[in-house]
Amino acid sequence: MKQYFLILLVGTLVLSACRKDEIDKFDGPSLTDIYGEFSVFTTFDVSLDSVNFTTGETVYFTAQFSKSVDWKIKITGQTSGAIKVLTGFGSSISQSTSTWIGEITEFPIFKNEICDVELSFLNEPDVFIDQVKIIGTKTNAGFLISDFESGFNAGWTTFVQSGADMDFQIKTDAFAPENNSYFNMAGTVDWDYLIGYVYFKASAYGAPHYPLSSNPNNEYFNIMLYGEPGTTNSIMLFQFTEDEDGNGGHSTASEDMYSQEILVNWEGWRLISLKYSDIPCLVNGQPAAPNGNGVHNSDKITSVNMLHLANPASGFAKSKIDYMIFTQNGPLKP
Repeated sequence: MKQYFLILLVGTLVLSACRKDEIDKFDGPSLTDIYGEFSVFTTFDVSLDSVNFTTGETVYFTAQFSKSVDWKIKITGQTSGAIKVLTGFGSSISQSTSTWIGEITEFPIFKNEICDVELSFLNEPDVFIDQVKIIGTKTNAGFLISDFESGFNAGWTTFVQSGADMDFQIKTDAFAPENNSYFNMAGTVDWDYLIGYVYFKASAYGAPHYPLSSNPNNEYFNIMLYGEPGTTNSIMLFQFTEDEDGNGGHSTASEDMYSQEILVNWEGWRLISLKYSDIPCLVNGQPAAPNGNGVHNSDKITSVNMLHLANPASGFAKSKIDYMIFTQNGPLKP
């Protein structure tokens, strides 16, 4: 009988220990998060009424809830229509989870404007509204080739075919994804692929080469491209010429030129970012061996050539470009 009592006592202690471990170790969402009533303990708030992203200021949002929820903050520019979305999960929103540095989620880019801020939840009907005013837009580090706000640089070289409905010019209207202006390209050429081009020479900025580092893995070429609805035959060709012998010019026969061809077959604005070391050498659209040393010398680029092309049998072609910039250590995050 004593032996039976001892075994029963040990078994009871083991089971008790197991139950305690199981209580301490909790897997899955709490019953409060699943069945609890949702309410706001601390109201939705914006850290600043006005924010100057140009000087490095940031803005963040705060709120506290009765349970953990999926939340979404949508920021919409009243003038630009730009959108930034922040999302998260938890019982609170804090600086660490909601800091905004002025970047976008959807084009266009924010302007100096009043922005509507909306907080909503995945499975709750509650919506909270606030506002924040941008008094200085986000500054992007890098070498800006052009955002077309200052007109046409006299140092650029341009050519436009004498086709039909040709329209190669800077325009200022609501289509601009950044600030107010962009470069429009359109026309019909039925005898040649080339519709027109602009050569953005380094000499236009007062130097024989673009002011880039010698590491092509750190240099990114970025441009905003617009695909015209109903028109999918525009081809953008970007050429990067190098001066390997240091004489201040480029020799096609003995120095490298790298090229990227882009078929503009989408609608609306899209950001294209290219790591310089990934850009191939092309001849008639096909990969080929470069004529120079075969090394991507980003610090020796003499010109960025932009050619608007289309199959001559395809008819009218149209596209737009804006905000052409080199960035370092990563693609542009507008």
